[in-house]
Amino acid sequence: MRRFVAAALALLAAPAWAAGPNGGLVTVADDHPVEMVATADALTFFLSHEDGKPIDTRGLSAKAYIQAAGGTQTLGLTPEAPNRLVGALKGPLPQGAKVVLSTRVHGHNLQARFAP
Repeated sequence: MRRFVAAALALLAAPAWAAGPNGGLVTVADDHPVEMVATADALTFFLSHEDGKPIDTRGLSAKAYIQAAGGTQTLGLTPEAPNRLVGALKGPLPQGAKVVLSTRVHGHNLQARFAP
């Protein structure tokens, strides 16, 4: 698992970031727009279909991997209606943190990478 996380974080490139409808960073993973919103105490991901319609997150299992200050933290995410995955943070994301969302949607793996 550590190799997977290390490989996933190593693949973080500098994609063209866009501001999403919720004020977060948006990237496209496997043709799905994914928006990440980080607050002082929560990390929220909004999942959408290619056409922008929300993906129902009920029943999804998901994790976020946060790499910062030479370490990696794994954050369990909870599905919330209509299309959110939410995890509690112990504090704001550190400057330069890299984040990878990992879940399975409609029978395929989805990994979204962010470098806020």
